[in-house]
Amino acid sequence: MAARDYGQYCGITQALELVGERWSLLIVRDLLVGPRRYGELAAGLPRIPSNILAARLKELQEAGVIRRAPRSRVIVYELTPYGRELEPVVLALGAWGFKALGEPRDEQIITPAAMTMTLRTAFRPEVAADLPPTSYAAHVGGDGLVIQVDGATLGVTRGDAPVDLAFAAGPVILRLISGELAPERAIATGAVEVLHGRGDLLDRFASTFHLAA
Repeated sequence: MAARDYGQYCGITQALELVGERWSLLIVRDLLVGPRRYGELAAGLPRIPSNILAARLKELQEAGVIRRAPRSRVIVYELTPYGRELEPVVLALGAWGFKALGEPRDEQIITPAAMTMTLRTAFRPEVAADLPPTSYAAHVGGDGLVIQVDGATLGVTRGDAPVDLAFAAGPVILRLISGELAPERAIATGAVEVLHGRGDLLDRFASTFHLAA
């Protein structure tokens, strides 16, 4: 358990004692995308000191939120079923925090895991259900994500695959998702670069993924 003790008998208090230390929920966020080796977690959280990462992993294991598991001769960290129950909490926090996000600072980045969780948060299955299946490749900050939308089902993976639209963007992609930047304006100004495929599908992307700012 984390060192913080609020001295109150309350579910919210208990939750904060388990996952409220700095970096803990970001570790959970990245593990919601999938199991990670220690080095992969460190790479996805480039500012976390190694001693803090080790301490947080130990605390989360002791709390029953994550566990160590062997995968192809290496050890990975993964969420337990108890830990996976945090997914709606993390998604709700993401939507709530999005409203106060503001403009990105020069030193701020979007990691693949962060972008994946943003897409999960912004996904509108009720809209996607009425649209043809569409696949996108989003290159954000040099990292590529393949986004598969099939009806009300969303799949997001890293790597390459044949897609209907491939585009590149920086943190400004969040302005597209918020509706502050229209798709045609994003392309015209170079904020979003169409790499291949139909540029008009960016309108479909923007309607499928939306978060209110």
